[in-house]
Amino acid sequence: MIPMTLIYTLAFIVVLLALSIRIIREYDRGVVFTLGRFTGIKGPGLIILIPGIQQMVRVDLRTIVLDVPTQDVISHDNVSVHVNAVVYFRVLDPEKAIIQVEHFYDATSQLAQTTLRSVLGQHELDEMLAERDRLNTDIQSILDKQTDAWGIKISNVEIKHIDLDENMTRAIAKQAEAERERRAKVIHAQGELQASQALLEAANILSQNPQSIQLRYLQTLSDIAGEKTNSLVFPFPIEFSKIFKTSEG
Repeated sequence: MIPMTLIYTLAFIVVLLALSIRIIREYDRGVVFTLGRFTGIKGPGLIILIPGIQQMVRVDLRTIVLDVPTQDVISHDNVSVHVNAVVYFRVLDPEKAIIQVEHFYDATSQLAQTTLRSVLGQHELDEMLAERDRLNTDIQSILDKQTDAWGIKISNVEIKHIDLDENMTRAIAKQAEAERERRAKVIHAQGELQASQALLEAANILSQNPQSIQLRYLQTLSDIAGEKTNSLVFPFPIEFSKIFKTSEG
């Protein structure tokens, strides 16, 4: 019969090993504290801790996708918009991520929200819509500098949606329509200017050669005669009236 003392001893050893042995995955690291003091980074693989004396905090080193909740932003030109974004970051220094900040994930999320509002609030609505890539880069740079002390690297920031109120959407549509009408009028005016310049040049050329005027007159008569109509109108040049006035005199 096995003595009870041996059974208790074996059971104690099994429990002690169960509390001591940790398996750290390839993408994890363990921040180890001994009697409350930081003593090193462990992993990956099999590690052994002293129960009751050493504690370990796991840190995931993979890229984390942080969905920034929708933020109400007032643009520089006083337009209210709703903006949300996504932030990609990863922990480079597990020691800093655990010691320098409490709950680094929540801290990064709050910092991303405030930075998003601050950066976008410095720009007008047109810049938000047309220069999104530049705004993404600005936000990423600011976040990366501020989270560097936490051992965190911000790899990318993407603004997903910029939503406007219904009234503002209608106002922008009217503005776009007015802009299209303005461009159409400008193009039409430019065409009229070019046509008038061409007519002026043609008139100057014809005025320098009277025979050209007569040839143009005959060409006009030929064009009119070719039309299928019951009425025929003959242009009466001003030069003919001068001839009649001379004969009467």
